[in-house]
Amino acid sequence: MPPSTSLDDGLLQPDEPPPVTVVNEAGAGRCLLLCDHAANRIPATLNGLGLSDDERARHIAWDIGALDLARRLSRQLDWPLVHSNYSRLVVDLNRPPQAPDLMAAHADGTIVAGNLDINAWERSRRLTQLFQPYHAAIEALLDARRWRGLVSLHSFTPAMNGQVRPWHIGVGALAASDWAARLTASLRAASALVIGQNVPYRIDVENDYAVPVHGDGRDLPAVLIEVRQDLLCDETQAAAAADALTHALRDCPPNLASK
Repeated sequence: MPPSTSLDDGLLQPDEPPPVTVVNEAGAGRCLLLCDHAANRIPATLNGLGLSDDERARHIAWDIGALDLARRLSRQLDWPLVHSNYSRLVVDLNRPPQAPDLMAAHADGTIVAGNLDINAWERSRRLTQLFQPYHAAIEALLDARRWRGLVSLHSFTPAMNGQVRPWHIGVGALAASDWAARLTASLRAASALVIGQNVPYRIDVENDYAVPVHGDGRDLPAVLIEVRQDLLCDETQAAAAADALTHALRDCPPNLASK
């Protein structure tokens, strides 16, 4: 077993943000928003994982524009939001602890030197100090109220491994496939955006965490919504994407009876 670690092991410095932030905790909405890949920050103790500033600004380190979108939706829907404060390259919060890319050493053509040959102690330290507090905060919120659904927000790069992605928004789910289908239909009917279902990624229990664990694991309808990053880098387009999602989520609430 990996050796135990604690905050005394000093992954985070006293002046660095906590692992997780909760926004609009008292929001009246009965759905919870998650943003697992909200930040590209790397703890100072990890020396940038050996990456340049340009590499840390790329999509490999975070979901560009996703936090801004999540905050807009939290305000417009009055839903609570839980978001991360550290890069997915430090530890990917939407991966099970046993996933091979939990602390990826290679990301879309980039070698992440600080993740090569991670020992058991370092792996345990990141899980204990970043992964576990983030998911504990989500669990505490889910335990505290009667919820109707969960939405995990992400963004995706317009091109990956040389392949261009035509979709503007993707909607995915496992058990709550009916909710995902209704949201997809609503988005297609209300805008000229190209909406895909289960693209550019398909959710599965081996490689995803938020939807299978916090949603389906509690019999709580859960969907993952992804927006292409070029729609989130411009203020006008970002506002339009948020409005489209707000209308769809209001018009198509999760149906607990169908679960």
